[in-house]
Amino acid sequence: MNAYVPILVLGVIGFAFASVSVGISMLIGPKRYNRAKLDAYECGIEPTAVPTGGGRYPVKYYLTAMLFIIFDIEIVFLYPWAVHFDSLGLFGLGAMALFIFNVSVAYAYEWRRGGLSWD
Repeated sequence: MNAYVPILVLGVIGFAFASVSVGISMLIGPKRYNRAKLDAYECGIEPTAVPTGGGRYPVKYYLTAMLFIIFDIEIVFLYPWAVHFDSLGLFGLGAMALFIFNVSVAYAYEWRRGGLSWD
């Protein structure tokens, strides 16, 4: 049980810091509300959502998000391999070469298909 006390203390400190930060900002922060502050933030683009429901996102948005997740997961698999590269030997090198080949085929397919150009 004593091994978990530092983790508990760190969690309490983190929660206290977040609570105090939000409380102080509510107390001393400016309270000038206008229509622009209450609108949804969409990176300077005019909001597309109608007031009664959500707007529609293009399918290209979801394809780009899925590509990001695929290549992000690739990086997650590359870090442990890079750390233990010496101890894995030739088997580890072959396995990672096969993995990178598979991801490169997917990347080439998306590039050839035009999934990386935003029009």
